[in-house]
Amino acid sequence: MHPVLFSIGSFEIRFYGLMYAISFFIGIEIAKFLAKEKGYDSKIVENYAFIAMISGLLGGRLYYVFFNWDYYSKYPSEILATWHGGMAIHGGIIGGIIGTFIYGYIKKLNPLILGDFAAAPLLLGQALGRFGNFMNGEIHGVPVFTPWKVIFSIKPDFYSWYNTYLSMDIFEKLKYKALVPWGIVFPNTSPAGMEFPNIPLHPAMLYEMVLNFIGFIFIFFYLRKKENKAPGYLWWNYIIIYSVIRIFVSFFRAEDLMLLGMRAPHLVSLILIVFSIVMIKLGDKKIQKSVTKF
Repeated sequence: MHPVLFSIGSFEIRFYGLMYAISFFIGIEIAKFLAKEKGYDSKIVENYAFIAMISGLLGGRLYYVFFNWDYYSKYPSEILATWHGGMAIHGGIIGGIIGTFIYGYIKKLNPLILGDFAAAPLLLGQALGRFGNFMNGEIHGVPVFTPWKVIFSIKPDFYSWYNTYLSMDIFEKLKYKALVPWGIVFPNTSPAGMEFPNIPLHPAMLYEMVLNFIGFIFIFFYLRKKENKAPGYLWWNYIIIYSVIRIFVSFFRAEDLMLLGMRAPHLVSLILIVFSIVMIKLGDKKIQKSVTKF
């Protein structure tokens, strides 16, 4: 759990940036394969991937900075320091969608078709990216001895419970046992270690990494092969799959924002799931009408 893979003088290669680079190049190859499978020019995908990556990274960073403005207003030089971590997936999705619509408009392509090319590579990239978060010691979970009723509460009072725990004497603390055996103690120099020094935590970023890999396999090897799919079918399923993953993982994350009395990722994810299901149903109706007319 060290953010730097290797360094030569002041030059550093960090796991976080390396994972994004690997994700980008592997993702392009997968998207090119999907494009060729549907009879599209792979060069279109290469250009699209570059635009989607830039707009996605920009959106993810701006979203993260916006919701952490108290910190970045004091340290504005950190706004551009993406190698220190700090990306929000919902912001990245929004930024990627904006880039997709712009590119689709320029090339006169249905943006939903482009989204289908991006769905599987995105989940794979997110899985690899979470390993970078692990090496940075960020996107961490709560201590493994946090009571289930606190973890799974709609409006968690985790920090009030944790402050109470800190005030307990050693004998009271011994009453709390690890709920799972795989808690990880992060270095005190990492965000997780600074917030919870020498305390085993749920590796929330690894939970998401594994689930994202499973989601990628499901989309690429199963959903992709289904017949009579409307444009956007893979994209909307990506939104549903990742939203379900994020709802689950957010129960264990320590730093999620609150919105309208709920964890913000839960509320946003639920809205995205409902919207995506509606869009899939509308696409199915269009396919049925076209088949009937034929």
